[in-house]
Order: sequence, then C-alpha cells, then structure tokens
Amino acid sequence: MWDYIKLIVVGAVVVLAAIAASYARDLPYMVNALTIMLAAVGLFIWTMRGLGDAKPSTDGYADGVVRAGVIATALWGVVGFLVGVWIATLLAFPSLNFEWAQGYLNFGRLRPLHTSAVIFAFGGNGLIATSFYVVQRTSAARLWGGNAGWFVFWGYQIAIVLAATNYVLGATQSKEYAEFEWFADLWLTIVWVVYLIVFMGTLYKRKEKHIYVANWFYLSFIVTIAMLHIVNNLSIPVSFFGSKSVQVFSGVQDMMTQWWYGHNAVGFFLTAGFLGMMYYFVPKQAERPVFSYKLSIIHFWALIFLYIWAGPHHLHYTALPDWASTLGMVMSIILWMPSWGGMINGLMTLSGAWDKLRTDPIIRMMVVSIGFYGMSTFEGPMMSIRAVNSLSHYTDWTIGHVHSGALGWNGMITFGALYFLVPRLWNRERLYSLKLVSYHFWLATIGIVLYASALWVSGIMEGLMWREVDANGFLVNSFADTVEAKFPMNVVRTIGGLLYLTGAIIMCYNLWATVAKGTAKADAAAPVPAE
Repeated sequence: MWDYIKLIVVGAVVVLAAIAASYARDLPYMVNALTIMLAAVGLFIWTMRGLGDAKPSTDGYADGVVRAGVIATALWGVVGFLVGVWIATLLAFPSLNFEWAQGYLNFGRLRPLHTSAVIFAFGGNGLIATSFYVVQRTSAARLWGGNAGWFVFWGYQIAIVLAATNYVLGATQSKEYAEFEWFADLWLTIVWVVYLIVFMGTLYKRKEKHIYVANWFYLSFIVTIAMLHIVNNLSIPVSFFGSKSVQVFSGVQDMMTQWWYGHNAVGFFLTAGFLGMMYYFVPKQAERPVFSYKLSIIHFWALIFLYIWAGPHHLHYTALPDWASTLGMVMSIILWMPSWGGMINGLMTLSGAWDKLRTDPIIRMMVVSIGFYGMSTFEGPMMSIRAVNSLSHYTDWTIGHVHSGALGWNGMITFGALYFLVPRLWNRERLYSLKLVSYHFWLATIGIVLYASALWVSGIMEGLMWREVDANGFLVNSFADTVEAKFPMNVVRTIGGLLYLTGAIIMCYNLWATVAKGTAKADAAAPVPAE
C-alpha cells in the first residue's frame, strides 16, 4: 500500500518538476528543476523494481544509511578540498583565471562552491552519518522511521547538488554560508525537519534510560540550525518559476540577522555537532570513559546559552549600534571558558592511556583536533575584541582563523571518526594500513600549520599596511601594494592546502582498501534488542 502511495507522490514530483523546467525564467532554475526531475525518475524506477520484494530485516541497527553517509563524507571532502586548493592557486597566480572559465569557473563562482562543499557536504554528511550511528548505539534502538533516514541522506545530497549548480550558474543570495536560493532553502528545510524527527524518534524509543551527552550536542545542533536557517533565509521569490528572490530583511536588520546566523552556523554546525562526535569517538577509540561527565554537562549548557549571543562581534565599526556589537564581544570572551572546559575534558579522557599516542595514529589525530579546537576557541574571542578586530577584520588573519578551526578541528575529528567507523560498519578486523593513517596525519598537520601560519602573517601584515599613514595623514599603501606583498604567503597557503588534500586522498584509498581487501570478522556485531 505504502509503495503505491510513494509511486503516486514521486510521479507527481516528476510531472511538477518537468512543468517547472519548461516554464523556467533562468538557466539555474531550469537546471535545478531538471535535476529534481531526474532524481525523482530514478526513485520512481527504483520503487517500481522493488514492488513485491520481501522487506529487508529490521532486527539490527540501520547501518546502511550510515555506510552511505561515510562514503559521501569522504568523497565530498576530497571535492571540497580540491576546489579550495584550486582557488588558493588562483589567488597566488591570477593568470590561471582563464578567459574560457569566466562566468562559470572563476574565483567568484568557485569560492562559495568550496565553502559549501567543505562545510555542508563534507561536514554535514559527517554529522548526519555519525549522529545516526551514535544515537542508535547509545539508545540501543534501531533508527526510527524506516526509510526516513534514507530520505534524509538522499534529500541532503540533492540539496548539495542544487546549491553547487546554482553557484556555478550564478544563482546566489550572496549571504555568507547561506548562498542557497529560495527553492533549495525550502527543500533543505523539509529534509532537516525529517532529520530532526528521525533523531528525536530514535531517542524517544530508546532502551537506555539515560541520554548520553553526545546526543545532547547533536540534538542542539539539529534544532538550532533549523531555527537559524529558517529565519535567515526568509525571502519572497520574484517568480515561482525563477531562481531570484527578495530578502524580507534589509539594511542593518539583514546584516544583524545574517551574522546571528553566520556565527551560530559556526557555533552549532561546526562546534556543537562535532563536539557530539568528540564525546563519543574519543572515549571509544581511547577505550576510556569521559574524564568528567559532570563537566560535559556544564560544557553543554554554557556553550549553547552563550554562543547564540556572540554573532554581533562580526559587526564592529558598522551601522549596528555599539551596544549590540559590544554585547557580542563580551559573550564571545565569556565563551572562552566553557570552550576550554570541553577541550580539557576531551584531552583528559586520555588519562591513563597517553601511551596510545605513540602507537595509535587515529587517537593522535583526534587529540590534535581537540588541540585545534582549543586554539580556535581562544583566538576567536581574542579577535572579537574591538581593538584587535580593527586590525584583523577583512584581512587574511580571519581566513587563517577559520581554516585552522575547520581543517584542524572539524576535519581531523571527522577523519578520526571515519577511521573508527569503516572497519566496524563493514565488519572488518582492522583498517587496511595504520601506516597510511600516520602519513595522512602528518600531511594534514603540516598542511594546516603551513596554511594557517601563512595567513596569520599575511593578515597581520595586510592590516598594518592598510592603516599605515604618512606625516600628512595620507595612506601610504594602495590595495594593490598589499596584494603584491602577500604573494609568498599565498604560495605557502596553496602548498599547505595541497598537503591536506593529499592526506584526504590517501585516507580514501585506505578506507576503500579496508572494505575491498580487509579480512572479515568471524563474528558480526550483535543486533539491537528486539522491539
């Protein structure tokens, strides 16, 4: 019965998408409508072929969607890093902005493609996959909703493809980390609400009375991102058959809403969600309990209360009233304390197991990620201080700060989680090669250090050059002078990114070899207790 209802719904989507494509007022909208139509046709055929087949067993954990998420995380990561290395190369060598690429593959089109691929495709898939894995294991319950988890996975991939094609074809809201146009925003909202329902449904039917702290972090990330996404993307389409829209907010209100969203995207997508990852995978890999469960609860409540106020520190020296940006600055400085509480909790979980750092490159990767989390959460509050911000803002220092956090904290903890998950999800005795993990660790670590250090030097130099004046009060340096002076640092930045990308490619090979060449375990993992 449900299969026939699904066929009717999917068939209707095919027809409506075809109509939308035929009435499209611009190329991005038409391409996206055709993308949805083709995806719906594929689902229609898949459902038709499965009619009458026996239903899959629901005795164990729903790990199929987790496996798919792990694969997507690794592949999107390489794509995002590759685009990042290319646009870094364009900054160092502008002559590589080929004429034939203008309008489609120039820096302005590829830069949002890179940020969305790394944050939402790589990071988002990592969060979805690990949250589905963790919530099942810590709840002793199968993922709620049957195939709803698969809807979340494939719906999210469609949203990523819609966004990527939009950017290349020039359809964007021009809002940092929120470039999706209105129809992609609507689709992502539907997918995210289903994600929330699946996660909460699994918690609701849990067989463990206690809700483990990692699930609190994952849940806060899902709920808060939903709120931020909806409010920041309130817009009115110019046409139902066109990609362009008009923002509901304007002027300083739009600016304030954007950076309330932007900083909390960092705070909840790139921090709270990945702390959920840390609180599960670090203790599991170290084979030690969390150092202080009480501290983890304090960390959680302090973090989610304070982070939501910190956004205005991006808006010093703008039309925003000083009291609002000062409030954001104060909250950012206070935020340093719970952030370091979480860092200490993560590092001290290795108490009694520090020897593993010599022998286990996976735990080494996780520990370095926690170190970068601590460094970034010190640097961020410091950069929010008005006097420091006057030097750092709009310079490469900010880019260095973002990348030390994204590559060092988010990237390394995700790599560690992938290395932990693959042997278990595919029932292998061990990873294919710990030596390759070690190569990945050193390539990534050296790459981050080169990348971030180059941009710290470049950014501080840039800020000082911009504010240098002569005896008469006139600026000494033109903008072109600062661009020329940054050339060596841009080259080092590109080398650092290339090393990081090389490490990710080695990881993909190692994970593939683990599945394809690894020895299967004699005994499979025990299934989840019966409903």
